Amino acid sequence: MISERASRLPPFYVMEILEKAHEMELQGAHIIHMEVGEPDFDTPEPVKLAAIRALDEGMTQYTHSLGLPRLRESIASHYNDRYGADISPDNILVTNGTSPAMVLIFGALLNPGEELILSNPCYACYPNILEFVGGVPRYVDVFEQDGFKCHPSDIAEKLSDNVKGVMINSPANPTGIVLDGDDLADLVEAIGDRAFIVSDEIYHGLVYEGREHSILEYTDKAFVLNGFSKLYAMTGWRLGYVICPPNFARPLQKIQQNIHICANSFVQCAAIAALEETSEHTREMVRVYDERRRFMLKRVREIGFGVEVEPTGAFYIFANAKKFTDDAYAFCLEVLENARVAITPGIDFGSGGEGFVRFSYANSIENLAEGATRLERYLKERG
Repeated sequence: MISERASRLPPFYVMEILEKAHEMELQGAHIIHMEVGEPDFDTPEPVKLAAIRALDEGMTQYTHSLGLPRLRESIASHYNDRYGADISPDNILVTNGTSPAMVLIFGALLNPGEELILSNPCYACYPNILEFVGGVPRYVDVFEQDGFKCHPSDIAEKLSDNVKGVMINSPANPTGIVLDGDDLADLVEAIGDRAFIVSDEIYHGLVYEGREHSILEYTDKAFVLNGFSKLYAMTGWRLGYVICPPNFARPLQKIQQNIHICANSFVQCAAIAALEETSEHTREMVRVYDERRRFMLKRVREIGFGVEVEPTGAFYIFANAKKFTDDAYAFCLEVLENARVAITPGIDFGSGGEGFVRFSYANSIENLAEGATRLERYLKERG
């Protein structure tokens, strides 16, 4: 018999759209992909060379369950140099991506039935992973006129003895919104010592106006999730990390030892090169993303979608599609079938995302232009 937890797990709608698009491509259709949050750039050459070197040197065995000491030192240096955060390598645990890192954090932080505060909308996998390990999401609604930012007072009202943490994500998926320093400072003040903050910083570095801030600039009562997938175009390499409070390092390590043993050895060597040898590569990727962002903001609005607060991070535009539909998933399937353009339904990110669609501009500007033209033409024909 299938377990109740597995049965309750909802579909990941962006993957449903992607898989439908792949089926259509197998039948000869040409699809413009604006649904998945995956860089279209190749992994920088220094990273690939470091992996090859590691394989040649026989780096194919288990590492320490926390990760290679050299990599953890490099991560600590990165956070110190970029954010002024004094991080010990002993409080860093390297994982096979950020999703497994969430399993470790939620498993160490919450007992079954305890709660984590999430925004609505939020990244689709947060509540799914949380519920799968026995935690309970407690939602705070956020709204487009506020740039989908949580009001600290709204979070404070939700705090109780059963709430163990507050999840934040900046730059955010699906909205592309970036929390500034005042936002984070106000949030830390509102939460105080009543809960931990879990900060997903996977899109750090992908910011086009101002700069991003780490939660560790404002408090040490926090967990950081980060990794190499987005900024370094390493989605298939599956490598992330956790920065945790000192008393959580050993519990996280024990969960890692039992579930994952350790992250891939030669990929950890490649990650050192990503942190230390790719600054020119990442600067160029950010420049290109910003060019695409500006182009797509203009086109999305011309087509008739609403964008009240412009995103300044990640590679997403979360657009109001209520002019066209009150069922975002059905609308995205319709667009895929008729316009041959794949976009993500906002309902993937919670009830607060219904009526919105997410455009990913992690594609060439030529493809984005073609996709926008197809979508505009279809919606005009549709009336």
